[in-house]
Amino acid sequence: MKKASVILLFAVLLSISASAQNYKTSLGLRAGVPYGLSLKHFMSRSVAVEGILASRWQGFVATALLEKDAPTGSYPNLHWFWGVGAHIGFWDSNPYVNTTGSVVGIDGILGLEYTFDEIPLNLSLDLLPSVNIFGSTGWGGINGALSIRYVF
Repeated sequence: MKKASVILLFAVLLSISASAQNYKTSLGLRAGVPYGLSLKHFMSRSVAVEGILASRWQGFVATALLEKDAPTGSYPNLHWFWGVGAHIGFWDSNPYVNTTGSVVGIDGILGLEYTFDEIPLNLSLDLLPSVNIFGSTGWGGINGALSIRYVF
């Protein structure tokens, strides 16, 4: 019984290791709201930081996120991730606010990511809810995007 438990534990640990993301850094385009550039870097097997530099309201928004990655269990290269972060944005003319200005806020993220074995590419689909704390305060909405990134 003890030997079977050790073998089972070893098999589980191997499967967890095999299902971790198989890249360190990726860089690419984010198509959605907001659209722009996305850089994701894994600090460990399951913790990543993501930076998004995006265009919005005739200005730009920079977002930094800390993300936790976990396998879906269904497909080896399909992972889901969630996390929190912050954003800062500047614009000239926002159609929803009659001023120029800036905004600072907090963000959450929830998404799925697939990394291809055959080519150095991954795709991610995410939802990015935000709340603006300074500037144009209030609910920032639930934004979403599809990102395609080159894997280094």
